[in-house]
Amino acid sequence: MEIQELIFFYLHENSNQVEVQFRLTIDSDEEIRTDMIDINEAIDFGYEIIMEDYNQDEEDEEDYYWLDSPSIDEDNLLQFLNEYYVINSDKLPKPELI
Repeated sequence: MEIQELIFFYLHENSNQVEVQFRLTIDSDEEIRTDMIDINEAIDFGYEIIMEDYNQDEEDEEDYYWLDSPSIDEDNLLQFLNEYYVINSDKLPKPELI
């Protein structure tokens, strides 16, 4: 059981949670799973999924206005989720039809 596709993810900064929608290899194309996971869970697993240091030049600043707030490292998020749901299979959300 592995995440085949990470469909959507969003960092809720006020609650320090990541909302994720994904599809497992065992799910059909008409199914997705949705969950809210606390960022501290990822930290406890040793994953840094928040990217905050962008090192942009002032002249490039206008091109990266959307980087003012922290964003998610998609690769680390995917690795974390796969490990998280293997260890915590009881927390795996049930598939929903779309």
